[in-house]
Amino acid sequence: MRKISALLSESFRFAWMALVSNRLRTFLSLLGITIGIFAIIAVYAIVDSLERNIRQSVDSLGSDVVYVQKWPWGGGDGEYAWWKYFQRPEVGMNDFKRLHARSPRTADFITYIVGSNETVKMGNSSVERVEVNGVTYHYGALNALNLEKGRYFSEGEMNSGRNVAVLGADIASGLFPTGNAVGESVQCFGRTFVIIGVLPKEGANLIGQSHDTKMLIPATLFTALKGDEMGGSAIQAKVKPGYTTLELKEDLRMHMRAIRRLKPISEDDFTLNESSVFSQGLDTMFGAIGMAGTVIGGFSILVGGFGIANIMFVSVRERTGQIGIQKALGATRVFILTQFLVESTLLSVVGGVAGLILVAGLMAAGTAISGFELAMSVSNVATGVLLSAAIGLLSGLAPASMAARLDPVEAIRFNQ
Repeated sequence: MRKISALLSESFRFAWMALVSNRLRTFLSLLGITIGIFAIIAVYAIVDSLERNIRQSVDSLGSDVVYVQKWPWGGGDGEYAWWKYFQRPEVGMNDFKRLHARSPRTADFITYIVGSNETVKMGNSSVERVEVNGVTYHYGALNALNLEKGRYFSEGEMNSGRNVAVLGADIASGLFPTGNAVGESVQCFGRTFVIIGVLPKEGANLIGQSHDTKMLIPATLFTALKGDEMGGSAIQAKVKPGYTTLELKEDLRMHMRAIRRLKPISEDDFTLNESSVFSQGLDTMFGAIGMAGTVIGGFSILVGGFGIANIMFVSVRERTGQIGIQKALGATRVFILTQFLVESTLLSVVGGVAGLILVAGLMAAGTAISGFELAMSVSNVATGVLLSAAIGLLSGLAPASMAARLDPVEAIRFNQ
């Protein structure tokens, strides 16, 4: 163990002296591998950041929640038959009431949500295109709403359709920038709504599931004002502990077919959506993007590797006499081989670290400009370091082998 440690220490010292004594050549060699590592790790980091944010957005839909809707979320295995889905009836409040009355055994909570974009006013101030959602009582529990101020709707307020509302953080700050919104009034649908609660700031996500720009009101009031069976409505059902999402879907399908009075041979005129549809699509999409990034970055890495190999061959020729003297003094082939391998690996790793520093700067600048969280993961950093070390080792293998096989007498005479 001591011999190996001494061998590596001595090889590192020789390698560092060689790199420092040829600064321009070292810089040019570093440039190639730096660009290569920057290209491939930047792609990985951006794709990973995008995937992380999209998956977090998809997770907000609930992995244990099934959505009963008119339209399916994906095209499925074949063509998206929009003309067939277009003819289906919307999922309405009456569907929800009947389903809720049946109390499916696999459902923990069942709630209804419907919405439209409206203008919400407070005095002379107004916010346009607010997503006003009519929701039923268990919506808060199913979506784990924790109010920052005030309270959620009571069951009595829901059933009677009281003129009360819960505001998202952005709407509350837009209409009430200097005070507490709870207890104040806003106007929408030509009516006055009393604000009973304000939701905490969630931040935007990539599939628009944030409550920050929403106003929640009782669904009974919403349907009385806007009508039943509006576009985009949905019944949400959360699976009961002890059951699976598949069991919940089959249970919901049976009850919905009975509610819609569909014949045994008739197709469903509704869709049961779940977040796994997005997750499966994301796996395929990001797998393809990652492969494309690997190919593109791989060419850059390859060019950098050839640059290091070329520089190492030049270094061997320049130091042929020195190698001969080292061998004459008793240096073994392993020592010479290790010396040049350490040099090429060190050169490549330094270039790789420089590339990682550039990627970190790019991620920070991208986050500041776009507001979208971009960051390198630990696996990105580890990949960059290990990849640069591997490229350096492979690139220096041929030059190091050539140096190790030199005849000491011929090597000493080389520069004479």
